[in-house]
Amino acid sequence: MEADRYSDMIRAQLRRLRIAAGLNQEEFGRRLNYSASLVSAVELGSRPLDLPLATRADEVLGTGGLLQGMLKMAEELGQVSWFLPWLDAERAATQLRCYQPTLVPGLLQTENYARAVIRCDDTLTEAEAETRLTERMDRQSVLIRENGPQFVAVIDEHVLRRTDQRFREVMKEEVEHLLAMAERPNMSVHVLPDEVSMHVGLTGPFILARGGDGNWVANLENQLGGVVVDREADVATLLTRWESVRSEALPRRQSAELMKEVVKSWT
Repeated sequence: MEADRYSDMIRAQLRRLRIAAGLNQEEFGRRLNYSASLVSAVELGSRPLDLPLATRADEVLGTGGLLQGMLKMAEELGQVSWFLPWLDAERAATQLRCYQPTLVPGLLQTENYARAVIRCDDTLTEAEAETRLTERMDRQSVLIRENGPQFVAVIDEHVLRRTDQRFREVMKEEVEHLLAMAERPNMSVHVLPDEVSMHVGLTGPFILARGGDGNWVANLENQLGGVVVDREADVATLLTRWESVRSEALPRRQSAELMKEVVKSWT
């Protein structure tokens, strides 16, 4: 994707600017009020370069806002600036944990399901909708690559049963796809049954990524886009909520049986 190349370019530029300023990672981190290990992780792509860090780096390096501008220019490439750091974290992840109460997670969507979801936004042109679809499908390669991350998803049961006559085939195909993906050794899909009516996950969807350095970051989606979360206390809260949601969901085998029942009910 263009966003991948542009994100690599931003990180490379950060490293060149740091070296040109005569700063090693430890000294640069000290001036940023970040650790040297985080600076290293950002330059290697295992941690996101977000806007606050870019802003501080511009101040320390005296770039006149160059790095901030590069992140903002990502919007012109079809990726909003908040999403680029998450793409970095997602690609570098060794583990992914996802809870989605209203939709099938993007990484698990079939092309037909993704197209139906994207087309719900009637402000998009045909070309914009197809671009978003292509980007979403490209992201899914992270799950099936060699040495892909361990991916665990929890999906509410009503998400699998929400359909009408127009989308019965789309949903049948989608749930069959979930069953097939759940058979992969690095993947697990769990269903949160409708009988669990109240739980902490109802406040909204989130996805967590663990990088090669062992640290976690999270992505929270909302109506205007989303936000990448890497503050230690906030990530700890989300990890606790993940464990709570996961404990309410059905085990892997029971989840598969429920999904098979859903498919059979539409056949």
